[in-house]
Amino acid sequence: MNYAGRIRKLRRALQKHQLEALWITHLPDVRYLCGFSGSSAVLIVTRRKAALFTDGRYTLQARQEVQGATVHIAAKSTVKEAAAWAAEEAEFAGFDPANTRVAELESYREALPRRQRAKFFRPIPEPLVMNLRLIKDEDEILLMQEAALMGCKLFDLIVPHIRPGMTEIEVAADLEFFARSLGAEGMSFDTIVASGVRSSMPHGRASLAKIPRKGFVTLDFGVILNGYLSDMTRTVHVGRATKEEQFAYDAVLAAQEAGVAAVKPGATMASVDEAARSVLREAGLAEYFTHGTGHGVGLEIHEQPRFAAGQEAKLKPGMVVTIEPGVYLPEKFGIRIEDMVVVTETGAAVLTPATKAWMEL
Repeated sequence: MNYAGRIRKLRRALQKHQLEALWITHLPDVRYLCGFSGSSAVLIVTRRKAALFTDGRYTLQARQEVQGATVHIAAKSTVKEAAAWAAEEAEFAGFDPANTRVAELESYREALPRRQRAKFFRPIPEPLVMNLRLIKDEDEILLMQEAALMGCKLFDLIVPHIRPGMTEIEVAADLEFFARSLGAEGMSFDTIVASGVRSSMPHGRASLAKIPRKGFVTLDFGVILNGYLSDMTRTVHVGRATKEEQFAYDAVLAAQEAGVAAVKPGATMASVDEAARSVLREAGLAEYFTHGTGHGVGLEIHEQPRFAAGQEAKLKPGMVVTIEPGVYLPEKFGIRIEDMVVVTETGAAVLTPATKAWMEL
């Protein structure tokens, strides 16, 4: 990873916004900029220096992982030592209000010398680090492709294990066992296994409900590899489906493929959303599509951009996004199909090539 290059880009943003320094505590931002993966850290980037502050639990880890910043192991309070250093290096520092709670901000101010407390921390006008994270570099895309392909392998492994009478939790446990066996650091989020009428819940996390003899099973899951996340959804059917179920599945698949086809540089988020949504509108199912068409993914499962009506930001090469339309008929059934897609110079490439063909178990 080119951490030095990322910090240089951040410094250009600091100069543009006339900031002397940036105070960074959001851990995915910290990892993006210097490689540190611990659970407690303050990274301060000035126009000439970068310093990572953490505690004694991470002495060895920080020295092994951190690049592009000096490592400071706090003897007592990480925040106090970071604040003291920042106060010596800059007259003021920006912070990201989107990732800073009021109580946290107060603790940062209390750690400063009294004369600097009132005006030292200033909210930045835009998420400077997230703006950098929007565009994945070649190394990031390769890592995400590896995570996505592991997800596809997990789908192939779990499908033969699904049978009526199993609980959703048992299905999720088998899937997560396979993930760990293949080398995943963990799951991207709580695995969703929603079957039968519970498939009508867009985020129906695995429960003690049993897989029915007939009905849909939605599997939404992802893995973490080297800090980067994957995300995919497939829906299969147990037993013989009704014509209504088959029609709805075909409509969702067509909508999902239309959404993927609409992904290209310069396309707006709203236009991709509409490409998928219009297919469901023609099928008479648009009212049952109750969420956005997708989102960015990377070091976090939900990153910018976001596909929805009114979102006029444009796609750029290097963005990695999901395309995941669905329909959810209350107390009947639900279907979602999701791929991870990277925006290329000329269009898009699907990172999750697992089959989306109709499947009856």
